[in-house]
Amino acid sequence: MAAAAQALSGTGLLLAAAALALLAVAIGTDSWYETDARRHRERCRGFGHKRSDPPGSMSAPSSHLPLRARPPRALLPGRPPAPAPAAAASAALDSHCGRRFNSTVSGLWRRCHRAGYEPDSEELIRKGVIQRCTAVKYHYTSSSLPRNLPINITNTIRQDEWHALHLRRMTAGFIGMAVSIILFGWIIGVLGCCKQQELMQYVAGLLFLMGGTCCIISLCTCVAGINFELSRYPRYVYGLPEDISHGYGWSMFCAWGGLGLTLLAGFLCTLAPSLNTSRASVQKPRQENGAV
Repeated sequence: MAAAAQALSGTGLLLAAAALALLAVAIGTDSWYETDARRHRERCRGFGHKRSDPPGSMSAPSSHLPLRARPPRALLPGRPPAPAPAAAASAALDSHCGRRFNSTVSGLWRRCHRAGYEPDSEELIRKGVIQRCTAVKYHYTSSSLPRNLPINITNTIRQDEWHALHLRRMTAGFIGMAVSIILFGWIIGVLGCCKQQELMQYVAGLLFLMGGTCCIISLCTCVAGINFELSRYPRYVYGLPEDISHGYGWSMFCAWGGLGLTLLAGFLCTLAPSLNTSRASVQKPRQENGAV
């Protein structure tokens, strides 16, 4: 049983080391959230619509409306004529393609243009006109607020900006706490295995579980922050068109994998001391009546 306990402890420490590696990769890379705007740009370019934003900019999303107005139906007796499609198509194009969308990847620290997705942006990056990556802001700034909006909408955007900022801070803070706690627990677990200390192994398991809890909070906050950004008001400024593909990247899956390995390591390290029965129980001899 002692060998089984040592095997469980060693396996837990190996899993914790793998979890630390996955979390370090997730923190250091930028593929937490990805967007692919190639289809949207091709459709807007096909209509020859000129955008008002500077080329290569990573602007906030706008509203989405159909690109084409439906062809007018044939008039039937007793049915009023359908409205002219020219005005509807023009308004749809202005709303749908009025802002520039780019294919981007976002992480905890940076937001970058995706390499090889948009030739015009790649040319501007090569010439130094624009930067491939911009830093994610963890401090409030009013320069990101849209101009020429009513005061009530501006106040709403300012409040939402503070809320989104708090979510980003919680995501980065809790995942940093998770890595620190897991690293501390791994050091204690290694020392416990070297000195054959069951209590240290048990404490290491508890620290792994605590680090996994912090990681859960961080990842859930990250998902909540992304959903909040996509549902911010007004929708014509922050919404994503339907023809833009978006979703979580491989960095996010590395973080979730690190979470799973951390919880499994905590379970194994807390279970191992209960299997260690190397200490033989000494039973005292029963004293009979009259026996010395």
